[in-house]
Amino acid sequence: MTTALLPLDNRTWTESEFLAIGETPERIELFDGSLHVTPGPTPIHQRLSTKLAFILTPPAEAIGLFVHEAINVRAGTNRIPIPDLAITTMIDFEEPVVDGSAVRLICEILSPSNATTDRVLKMRYYADAGIPWYLLAEPKTATFTLYKLEGSEYSVHTTAAPGELLEITEPVGATIDPADLLPPR
Repeated sequence: MTTALLPLDNRTWTESEFLAIGETPERIELFDGSLHVTPGPTPIHQRLSTKLAFILTPPAEAIGLFVHEAINVRAGTNRIPIPDLAITTMIDFEEPVVDGSAVRLICEILSPSNATTDRVLKMRYYADAGIPWYLLAEPKTATFTLYKLEGSEYSVHTTAAPGELLEITEPVGATIDPADLLPPR
């Protein structure tokens, strides 16, 4: 069900109120009871997301995992971010929210409207939810950084720029050259 975007007020939203908004063309996330609305992604952002999903889906499905683009992930009480990509275990495909405990890898693709949110706020949420791997893609430099959860914090596991190979071994095996994901120049 799709609904028009409601006027957003400055009150605290619960998860059930957030879900009652229904599907919208806008990307609306719930951050500690506040609604966060972002504009639609750029074509380069979508290209990176689509190409990554295309690369990661076969090895994920071969071991019983699933790749999803732009799903609601419960990362804590009143915390429902929408990552650009998520690799999960088996989930209920009819439920509107995927619990963070089912997520094995999250990917965020930076854009001008959300770079700080992805680098700081969402990274903290995903760490708090115990999501083991966090892949951050920077379209301007085509640099990919893979973080591993160690304790309660992410640490850099590996980084790759165009012409370098990003080796992902967990939760799936994949080798990615960031140059292969960029649009033609």
